[in-house]
Amino acid sequence: MQTIEQQRALDAWQRCKNYSKEQVNVAKGLPALIMNSGLMQVLAFCHHKGDAHEAIAGDLRQWLAGRFPGVFKGETDFEPFMEALFKAAPADYQAITAEALAWLKWLRQMASARRGG
Repeated sequence: MQTIEQQRALDAWQRCKNYSKEQVNVAKGLPALIMNSGLMQVLAFCHHKGDAHEAIAGDLRQWLAGRFPGVFKGETDFEPFMEALFKAAPADYQAITAEALAWLKWLRQMASARRGG
């Protein structure tokens, strides 16, 4: 059985396989944005920006929906995902944010390794 760190690493590795240089740069910056502004604000920003930002946010939503099925009920589209976050208990929201940061730590490393910097 894999540890959660192995699961995060494998998921990040698989998702970033075809990332562009722009997506790699977005992945590198998202953890700091989340720490400064919060998860919901950053997801809204990424959705608004579209393209590379929304692609990374979509990958993050898929990971989080799989980790918190009771909160997201399989929803990974932007609007239902955000509505689930609005309704989440404070402890769940904190756990989801922590998980987002943990997964993004792997994504930024794996994406950078795959693109050569």
